[in-house]
Amino acid sequence: MRQFIPIFILILFLGILASANIYLTKRFSWYFEIRNSRYIYITFGFLTVFMLAGIIVFTNAQSQFANLVYSAAAITMGFLLYLVLSVACVDLIRLTVKLKPFTFGILALSLAVLVSGYGVWNAIYKRVREVDITLTGLKHEIRAVQLSDIHIGHFWGPKTLQNIVEKTNALHPDVVFITGDLFDGKIRLNSASLTPLQQINAPVYFVEGNHDGYSGAKEIKKMLREIGINVLENEVTHFSEIQIIGLNHMRAGNSPRGTHRTSTKPTIQNTLEDLNIFSGQPTVLLHHSPDGIEHANKHRVDLYLAGHTHSGQIFPFNFIVPLFYKYNKGLYTWKGTQIYVSQGTGAFGPPMRVGTISEITLLNLKPE
Repeated sequence: MRQFIPIFILILFLGILASANIYLTKRFSWYFEIRNSRYIYITFGFLTVFMLAGIIVFTNAQSQFANLVYSAAAITMGFLLYLVLSVACVDLIRLTVKLKPFTFGILALSLAVLVSGYGVWNAIYKRVREVDITLTGLKHEIRAVQLSDIHIGHFWGPKTLQNIVEKTNALHPDVVFITGDLFDGKIRLNSASLTPLQQINAPVYFVEGNHDGYSGAKEIKKMLREIGINVLENEVTHFSEIQIIGLNHMRAGNSPRGTHRTSTKPTIQNTLEDLNIFSGQPTVLLHHSPDGIEHANKHRVDLYLAGHTHSGQIFPFNFIVPLFYKYNKGLYTWKGTQIYVSQGTGAFGPPMRVGTISEITLLNLKPE
């Protein structure tokens, strides 16, 4: 039965897309009094196929043409989502307000454009979120900045990273942690894209994310090491009074029986067991996704830093993602181990944020 789940999800996804196309076609035929709706079906069908094909085919392509197609497809995805939601909002307005169909059509289009435009602006604008965290055994305060999910790629490049670095330096951090997904595709996978990181006025520690894996984790790590970034690969190191554990992106623990996964594949559980972790020092764990806090707690990790979730990134997914990630955004505590999950400094897919923010996190690590 388990093997049919992906097929079921695919069928459900395609069903949702088909239903959205039918819904939009019927409404726009009514808004603008178009009797032959065939061309509207073709238009929305084309946009849907273009959206899916552009993102799937050109994610890792490197030409300028591919970048243009991917960017247009990703923006189309976000706009179509908010067009469906805008039409649904207009349908609710129609229950109490009587206007001409044409007016409702213009209202729906305008709302979709406004929300999409705001989403793009909100993704570009980086906000600083300041959080105070107490660590047992710490003697002096440490100002740490966490950056996560920058996603250098089709939309974000050296200029975006330069802006992030300048805002980071303005916080006067003692140390900077990058918790994965620095890149998002191969389009800007070169040393020039990383040049701004050399300007950070503090030691920088990096762990990979799943998108770094898709983009070329080995090459990314090589370039980072060449500019003096501390790349951690399932290892323990130290900064000032704190012990830092850096893990590659991996699953939390061994899979349940009945799956094809073997216990020899690295997990947070078995990797932590193999490391030489000193229990008498304040410990910070860096891992891309907020998984396996129970294993971190077993090894007396004081603070777990992660990203990955984007907190859903765009409405309504900011309400859906918490169903899959118990630790979705912000600070939590589990049996004495604190975990902070960044909403991400950048964005992937549609370059939009609605209901979430692009955050640079200032973590004030304080003595008890």
